[in-house]
Amino acid sequence: SDTSGEKLYKIDDHVAVAVAGLTSDANILINYARTTAQRHTLTFQEPAPVEQLVPQLCDLKQGYTQFGGQRPFGVSFLFAGWDQYFGFQLYHTDPSGNYAAWKAHAIGSNNAAATSLLKQQWKEDMDVDEAIILALRILSKTTDSTALTPEKVEFGVLSLRDTTPNFRICQSDEMKTFIQRFKEIEEAQEKEKEGEK
Repeated sequence: SDTSGEKLYKIDDHVAVAVAGLTSDANILINYARTTAQRHTLTFQEPAPVEQLVPQLCDLKQGYTQFGGQRPFGVSFLFAGWDQYFGFQLYHTDPSGNYAAWKAHAIGSNNAAATSLLKQQWKEDMDVDEAIILALRILSKTTDSTALTPEKVEFGVLSLRDTTPNFRICQSDEMKTFIQRFKEIEEAQEKEKEGEK
């Protein structure tokens, strides 16, 4: 399907989530988030605002840190969403139930290095293609993998068609194209650096 993958999941038409941590815990929380979003849509006849959905999920996560005898959910989420009130939004949630809004952020292994690179290289006016190339650059510098391949990376895009949000996961052919373009850009930058020496 083009709406869920190994680490990316669609919550509703206007919200998707990336997962880092225990997949079994993530599945429980994703089902809860999906149910919460649908309950809101059924009750109010409009999509659940992202900034309302995230705290509800974090309240559940935080509740599991309160008492002995049950362990907290071992998963961090990166929510990407769009609503009519605040437009595009990005939220990070951690296992303790804390959450924060970001312009760009990373979760998972080496997230500190990735976030540091995002702070340096991310720009407000980037288009989707530029953002994917930046993400590939950061993954190439922060992962243990020697080469990026479509089998090793998974990208999701939340975009607006007219006024309707649409989430999709980039397919293998599309990822091959982005990876090839990324390699060409990196090679051109290397040649430019060598020419300056």
